[in-house]
Amino acid sequence: MKFSTKAEKLQPDTAGALLYICEKACPCSENSDNETAALLCGSLEEDQAFAETKISENGALKAVAVVRLQDTKRETVAKAAAEAAVWAQKQELVNVCLAPFNQEAAALVAEVFALAFGNAVYRFDRYKKEAGPAKLARAEFFSGQNSQAVQTALTLADAQLYGMALCKDLGNAAPNECTPGFLAETAKKQAKKLGVTAKILGKDYIKKHMGSFWSVAKGSKQKPYLIELSYFGAENKEAAPVVLVGKGITFDSGGISLKPGLNMDEMKYDMCGAAGVIGTFCAAVKLKLPVNLIAIVPTCENMPSGGANKPGDIVKSMKGLSIEVLNTDAEGRLILCDALTYAEQFKPKAVIDVATLTGACIVALGHDVSGLMGNNQELVDNLLAASRESGDQAWQLPLFDTYKEQLKSNFADLPNIGSPGAGTITAGTFLSYFTESYPWAHLDIAGTAWKSGKDKGATGRPVPLLLNYLRKVK
Repeated sequence: MKFSTKAEKLQPDTAGALLYICEKACPCSENSDNETAALLCGSLEEDQAFAETKISENGALKAVAVVRLQDTKRETVAKAAAEAAVWAQKQELVNVCLAPFNQEAAALVAEVFALAFGNAVYRFDRYKKEAGPAKLARAEFFSGQNSQAVQTALTLADAQLYGMALCKDLGNAAPNECTPGFLAETAKKQAKKLGVTAKILGKDYIKKHMGSFWSVAKGSKQKPYLIELSYFGAENKEAAPVVLVGKGITFDSGGISLKPGLNMDEMKYDMCGAAGVIGTFCAAVKLKLPVNLIAIVPTCENMPSGGANKPGDIVKSMKGLSIEVLNTDAEGRLILCDALTYAEQFKPKAVIDVATLTGACIVALGHDVSGLMGNNQELVDNLLAASRESGDQAWQLPLFDTYKEQLKSNFADLPNIGSPGAGTITAGTFLSYFTESYPWAHLDIAGTAWKSGKDKGATGRPVPLLLNYLRKVK
């Protein structure tokens, strides 16, 4: 959908649906030029934020709604915006009045409402005979003297929605379509469209240099790829880049350590780390952020076959560490460890890997909060700040040296799983052996990358968190 801003006052006779947003301290019931909006605002109970109605205008019905915010904290605005978006997606055009707000608040409200509208109209129905697109195609924000700040906020929202939609589309795609080859080709097309560089390394390179990655990939008929996207937006093109690494298992059967059949279809979402990294990269490029940025995606399938990893196999990583494969369903760390070693060549400012890595993270944090850990507290703190500011929540888990005691093998340098307990943390601890030469953080999005049940689908997370972080990189 399209967003625009107008440096004028919203008039009651403006074509399209009308949405008036105010603060409790300056309610529409007292200050609105629209009599209907004033009445709606006055009818709201203390704990209510949204009301809507339809009025007759020139022989047709016109939709009018109000949102009254208790305050302009992002969490408050986001909750109200989500409610308003359910109404807005049924309109063709929504005109939004931001008159009561100062510049800072107007920009925040515009950004959050644009994001809510964009997420509400997202549909993934390309496999269906009859598609059901949302009605809403455009939203205009009447911002008065704050038009420049509001336009900047809308540009940000538009880029974030682009990245999130790309992330969702890749995650929601059927695994017979979204193969490693499809993921690589999509990344390549996006790079060409945005005018940046894509480098795709195939089976021969992976087999020769990345023994741990190859050990997972060799069990599938689908060819593996290592995707590398590069963007140099900083004033100094030689400055150390931020590197994003995304787990790209396009389908995870568990391999020989086969998963239970129930809900195994959702293992198409095991590439949501890759989708989030590609989506974030594209959003950052669209915003022309002043940062040097590299995205690395190792992608393959994890399948059972005569050539697949077996429990007890020992493989050699790109770093030179040998790994005893005790469980073939702990494959994400086997492909990520080589990608993290590959990242060393860029002498990075920071490396952030993103992965649907452990079911244990869902046990620990549920489906609302991503797990976060790392070897550099400043980097972790910056990511936590970005999570709070974006509403894309994360929580830090410890990476104490004592957890290394759970990663002992009689036959190799490391096992690919730890002894029972702290499964999310031992997975992070495993990755830490491959990230000792640079600041590193790990995001486990197993609980937040997609939803199950009637709302089944990819969420687009953690694009908001990562994009917010990249906007603050100096």
